Amino acid sequence: MVSGQWLNLTFNTNTSTTYMASTTSTRDRMQQGIYVVINPFVKGLIKIGLTPNAVTTIGLFLNIGVAVIFIFGAEKTNRGDLSFVGWGGALVLFAGLFDMLDGQVARIGNMSSTFGAMYDSVLDRYSELILFLGICYYLVAHHYFLSSLFAFIALMGSMMVSYTRARAEGLGVQSKGGLMQRPERVITIGITAIACGVAGHFMGGDYKIFVPGISFHVFETMSIFTIPLTIMAVMTNITAINRLRDAKKALNIKDAESKKATYGKAVSISAILITLVLSFSGSSTAFAQTDTSDPSPVKFPTPKGIANELFYLQRDPNSNTIIYELNLDSKGNVDADEPVLVYWMRYHDGGEKKDLSYIQRKFAYGLQTKDLGNGQFELRFVSHKKLPLYLIKSDTDKKYHVYITVNNKKIQLDRVFVRIEGGSFWLPNVKYVELKGTNATGSTQIVERIKV
Repeated sequence: MVSGQWLNLTFNTNTSTTYMASTTSTRDRMQQGIYVVINPFVKGLIKIGLTPNAVTTIGLFLNIGVAVIFIFGAEKTNRGDLSFVGWGGALVLFAGLFDMLDGQVARIGNMSSTFGAMYDSVLDRYSELILFLGICYYLVAHHYFLSSLFAFIALMGSMMVSYTRARAEGLGVQSKGGLMQRPERVITIGITAIACGVAGHFMGGDYKIFVPGISFHVFETMSIFTIPLTIMAVMTNITAINRLRDAKKALNIKDAESKKATYGKAVSISAILITLVLSFSGSSTAFAQTDTSDPSPVKFPTPKGIANELFYLQRDPNSNTIIYELNLDSKGNVDADEPVLVYWMRYHDGGEKKDLSYIQRKFAYGLQTKDLGNGQFELRFVSHKKLPLYLIKSDTDKKYHVYITVNNKKIQLDRVFVRIEGGSFWLPNVKYVELKGTNATGSTQIVERIKV
């Protein structure tokens, strides 16, 4: 019967989800009941000035005490003396109480903090590692080798239960379900250790049960403690695997939504660039060379320190900038295969340099290039290939520049700005496109604003 439940928990998604939801609901009700009992004690701790971090630290030292009890029992007693197991279990439960108290002290005392949450998690892991160190030491010292192996596997599962949740939350999804979370582990170890110690006192530590036909005993007093440890070894790892599976589903959904949003942005920008191109050829386009009305509310920086910058593109609603930079090989010649490098300078996000995403490069901001010979290249935006730009070395300064012809004017392009105000995500309201540069000789600044 138990085996069947484990199989369902692992492989049957619907059964697993329902079972976990039921378990979580029961667990929450029990937790609320415990809070009713301990809250007066919590208020007392707050009155004497204990902080949540202090309570967490006390819990760590109590777990160190548990390990000391088990290790001392391993060194000072024989195999049949289980009294130290019982005392260790009692201290496990007392230390576990502080694991609940720190959170309540933080909530009731209004002392919650981000670092406090991290401090609690880190010390909880130390507490559990130290606890299992003592248990494993005791089991090995008294020659319970198989049980010590399962205790170590239980430790592995315990760590992975906590780690899968923490890692999932770090990636922005929740993964909290499952059996044998920390409270259940503490209660299981504490109660079974106490029961083992009490049974050892009344039944004797060497009490064994044999089955006819089997050469070894199937049960002994210590089994009261070691069998639950074995079950814990299985259940903690099942919980960790189920959390990993749940996190995978949530992360796949998140990735799909992220890709959809990224694609939407690319389509949006493509629409802007297409609008820009159509504006060049449309008869209703209005050019205003000196128009400075309706400026963007965003303060845009001017890229600096980019030695081979050709031009850059900026647009509302933030200051992130796309840089178009001349790509030179190791000999200082233009790379014929990729003459222009395109990347972000994310000024809005701390000035980080970042490559374009695949969709941005292939559908929005990327360039399609063609080698025309004699060190000249034709450039076209991938979002609309009807707009030609030309990468040519200037006879004036002997440097490469990008040139574009607008309204029968040849402009040495420095900046493209797209003014957006309102509209929807898919169809932004483009007010105008502004091209800034100089004339072919670089002596006169030209600003052409295309009102859309």
